[in-house]
Amino acid sequence: MTNFELMESRHSVRKYIDKPIEEDKVALLQAKVEEVNKISGLHIQLFINEPECFKINNPVYGKITGCSNYFAMVGDKSASIDIGYYGEMLVLYAQELGLNTCWIGGSYKKSLVEADESKGEKLHLIISVGYGETQGHPRKSKTPEEVSDVKADSPEWYKNGIKAALNAPTAINQQRFSFTRDGNVVTAKFGIFAYTKIDLGIVKYHFELGAGKENFEWAK
Repeated sequence: MTNFELMESRHSVRKYIDKPIEEDKVALLQAKVEEVNKISGLHIQLFINEPECFKINNPVYGKITGCSNYFAMVGDKSASIDIGYYGEMLVLYAQELGLNTCWIGGSYKKSLVEADESKGEKLHLIISVGYGETQGHPRKSKTPEEVSDVKADSPEWYKNGIKAALNAPTAINQQRFSFTRDGNVVTAKFGIFAYTKIDLGIVKYHFELGAGKENFEWAK
């Protein structure tokens, strides 16, 4: 499956079926978490068969049902962009394994997530993972012109990067990001909103997958 096929096939899933994740897939997920933590300096943790945190009566946005597995996205208090970037790396890896996911900021009981938090760290949010009732549904999306300075004569790598960014999940599907290009230097910005920096990390990861990291550099 190509990067674009993977990104386009992945949708947020909030309803799950009672099917355990197979042991071999759990091992692969755990190995990926360890790999990501090593390269990022984050402290992400995988929890399996622990449904209690999803038992919330009045969620802020969209109740999660039938799920008992999640990634606890723990890291330095200032690591929001990395949480988004590397969390989306895990999300797409889970999709590649045939699993479904959802970024969850408020629809869980934070006090029931027994994640290890070292000094200076915090639990930013969680990501559910498991087998969904469905594969989810495509979201309404903005156009490339609404989120960037892309033009007909823009390089293909830039067009592909914007296309990939538009496939990125953002809080309540706001897509409040914008891209500009100066030669091969790209600037990504995000409007003020809940989880802004996490969304920025997610979107930047998608852009890199679409554009190819060898074709550009991020503005300083």
